Amino acid sequence: MNQACCNQPDPAAMRPQSLAGAKVVSIPQVSTTLSRADILSDWKVRWGIGRISYRIDPGLYRVGTPNSGSPVLVSANYKLTFNALRKNLSGLDCWLLVLDTQGVNVWCSAGKGLFGTAELVRRIKSTGLSGVVTHRRLIVPQLGATGVSAREVARQAGFSVVFGPVRASDIKDFIAAGYKATPEMRTMRFGLKDRLVLTSVELTGTVKFSLIVFGVLFLLNLFVARPFGTRDLVSYLGALLVGTVLTPALLPWIPGKAFAWKGWLLGLCWTVLALWIFGRLSLTLWLPAVGYLLLLPALSAYLAMNFTGCSTYTSLSGVLKEMRIALPLIIGSGVIGALFTLFYHLI
Repeated sequence: MNQACCNQPDPAAMRPQSLAGAKVVSIPQVSTTLSRADILSDWKVRWGIGRISYRIDPGLYRVGTPNSGSPVLVSANYKLTFNALRKNLSGLDCWLLVLDTQGVNVWCSAGKGLFGTAELVRRIKSTGLSGVVTHRRLIVPQLGATGVSAREVARQAGFSVVFGPVRASDIKDFIAAGYKATPEMRTMRFGLKDRLVLTSVELTGTVKFSLIVFGVLFLLNLFVARPFGTRDLVSYLGALLVGTVLTPALLPWIPGKAFAWKGWLLGLCWTVLALWIFGRLSLTLWLPAVGYLLLLPALSAYLAMNFTGCSTYTSLSGVLKEMRIALPLIIGSGVIGALFTLFYHLI
């Protein structure tokens, strides 16, 4: 197990301990304070570094000094999710039942069936949870509700499921209120800060792809009559930032519903501005202008559409419908725009 998320086990903590009315168990202790290494690792993962392997071992953990009557919280083994939960549990004595979601967060893994009924039942039985606690109640994240059937968990494992609040910061208040959630606890908020936090990983992936683009342009510059220069670079980077950062940030205020449309609209505004700044809005330079008007908004639209998987504004059916309609238009416009641009630089 990745010990960065837990206190270093001391002999007393790791010795088998007897719980009232429970079998003898040995359960790792979890700290509610994130170390500098945890904070650094979380930051790196936000930027797409080591994201695939950022997980902890599934199983049962303890926070504070829980007893057989302490609450049991269910979470995913994506360490970013695990850290977000445990840092909000300071002062609370409880058990953490971590499911094997293959390093995927609760919301996404529930949609994929990883955070689901079968895995929850399997983990209850494999950890011997019924011998650890005398009650039969599990607090499951509300965002995992799509993957968990409370009826089946009760039938197969004998535990009732209570769906907790959306945000981990409300867990303690939820428990203190007798496992009752207020309307605010049930509301999924997706404000500016939430959206901007998610843009970093999209931006990082796009920059990696852009290195290939820059390499191709560098090679073309060795042979073309009109080399790609600073103006082209700035125009491209602007379209990239529009699709990965500006569109998600301004999402609620951009007209329309489709992410691709929102990205294309802002991309068009940026392209017109860039052409005006660089003096390319003229009849004599119509070829590169048309090329950029077809290429850059399409790029912004495609990058903005990638954000559908991170947003609470979309559903699976809506995403699939948008992709069926938008992708052919984006590809067609992008290819034609690229050909126009290359033709201008090559002649």
